[in-house]
Amino acid sequence: MDTTEIIVLLGGVASLGFVGWFFFMAPHQVATAVSSSSGVQQVDIVVKGGYSPDVIEVEKDKPVQLNFYRDEDNSCSEELLLPDFQIRRELAPFQTTAVELLPRQAGTFEFTCGMHMLRGQLVVK
Repeated sequence: MDTTEIIVLLGGVASLGFVGWFFFMAPHQVATAVSSSSGVQQVDIVVKGGYSPDVIEVEKDKPVQLNFYRDEDNSCSEELLLPDFQIRRELAPFQTTAVELLPRQAGTFEFTCGMHMLRGQLVVK
């Protein structure tokens, strides 16, 4: 193996390490839902290369409204999946889409884009 091949190999390993860290170990932004006067827990989420915040904390047995503002037109973020709540929504670019649900049990529930590359969590307490 010559020097060029070693450099390429090390670069590839470093790139794989970064991708693994980015998708699985990067710091998460956590937001706790704020209840409106009507008792609905609301959180605003920006979709741009990911979800921000990507961890949402809500209370069990209280209605939830997640407001997804899609600040891009990347095809990966055009669909939102919340499989545990049987929710699938199209997110229009540069618009807000409200997603309403009623969490009946405590736990951590994943939400993703249609390609399962963008990920977030709904934590029901």
